[in-house]
Amino acid sequence: MYVCILDQQGEIVLHRHLQANPDALLKAIAPSRDALVIAVEGLFTWAWLADLCAQEGIPFVLGHALSMQAIHGGQAKNDTIDAHKMAVLLRGGMLPQA
Repeated sequence: MYVCILDQQGEIVLHRHLQANPDALLKAIAPSRDALVIAVEGLFTWAWLADLCAQEGIPFVLGHALSMQAIHGGQAKNDTIDAHKMAVLLRGGMLPQA
């Protein structure tokens, strides 16, 4: 899974591929955890992440996959780009929610 964390100024703090498991994610987000909201695109494999966030007290937002596809339009699309765009949309309060 790709993870992108932005600071309050919109600068990238973390942007990289992680193993999709709780330990890897919790370790990667540890320095930014206090002011963190996790958002995911609502496809098929997000439930474990929602459960982890609930268990750990981390705010969680489920993005609406079809609405995000409309936002991407005809532009290049891959996990790296998606992670950053979702972080920017979430930061600006514009992430379409499921």
